[in-house]
Amino acid sequence: MLYWLTGLSDGGDFFNLFRYITFRAGGAFLTALVFGFVFGKPLINVLRKKQGKGQPIRDDGPEGHFVKAGTPTMGGLLIVGALLTSTLIWARWDNPFVWLVLFVTLSFGLIGFADDYAKVSKQNTAGVPGKVRLLLGILIAIIAAMWASTYHPEALQNQLAMPVFKDTLINLGYFYVPFSICVVVGTANAVNLTDGLDGLAIMPVMIAATTLGIIAYAVGRVDFTEYLDVHYVPGTGEILIFTAALFGGGLGFLWYNAPPAAVFMGDTGSLALGGALGAIALVIKHELVLAIVGGLFVVEALSVIIQVLYYKRTGKRVFLMAPIHHHYEKKGWAEPTIVIRFWIISLILAMIGLATLKVR
Repeated sequence: MLYWLTGLSDGGDFFNLFRYITFRAGGAFLTALVFGFVFGKPLINVLRKKQGKGQPIRDDGPEGHFVKAGTPTMGGLLIVGALLTSTLIWARWDNPFVWLVLFVTLSFGLIGFADDYAKVSKQNTAGVPGKVRLLLGILIAIIAAMWASTYHPEALQNQLAMPVFKDTLINLGYFYVPFSICVVVGTANAVNLTDGLDGLAIMPVMIAATTLGIIAYAVGRVDFTEYLDVHYVPGTGEILIFTAALFGGGLGFLWYNAPPAAVFMGDTGSLALGGALGAIALVIKHELVLAIVGGLFVVEALSVIIQVLYYKRTGKRVFLMAPIHHHYEKKGWAEPTIVIRFWIISLILAMIGLATLKVR
């Protein structure tokens, strides 16, 4: 919205700053951060008052989690609120990719809100039926895939770009939409599975989003894409503003979610943020790089899949408990130890993901 102030510029004054994506990204970060600090405590108070007993704790979960009973959930409202407000203020409204990512984020956020509300109101961990959540997620992903393809350059439509073999494009054809569903829905649910310890999910999401934001800025500039030897996708630079807002809003939320958490993200936040990461990857044509920078989420999801399939086949478990962060809890690792080590892993994977930009 503030980009409109460039109309008041003569080319060399303060208003000219609003032309620059990097300046507006900084503004988006600060706006979202302040939003989190200003509205965090009031929102937590409202959630605590409305929810009473807070998020129900699984009976079969780690024993140490029972002390968290009564902690309010739906803290994702703070992140999504900061993200939406900041993006609308600082991003260009004529950019279709910004609206695409916002649509996916808010849509998955609504699914998560409905799930959290069902859990809190009924005081059980069932929530919205899994098949309903999956179907809605698939519909959102289909819309996102068709939307992204419409605004991609013709040479990139329905194509899968390879992160290392820069000149290689795989034409997915009719499989592009199913592939996009796997990316968006899979990422949303993988982040949701990761959100099991205080602060565990939000920092890896922030790291992955920042990495994708940097890539989005790079692939949206002709000069950068020529130097880095990656595919040019016009308009993706504005996504940096969205990811900067996510980072700021995430920090504001982490202030209250740090152990011991005063509020949980809930499905409202985890599904929204996971969906956002998937949508960004579709937009910038770096879906496979998302699997690298979001490798922690991939491992968390795989641990659940492996556990379920192996147990159905043999009646035995591979992990003491899935997702894998609970496995380490069962082994006696302290919760902060697990969280910080997983953060470190996420940062390492982000560096690897960024390195793919310069591999020739």
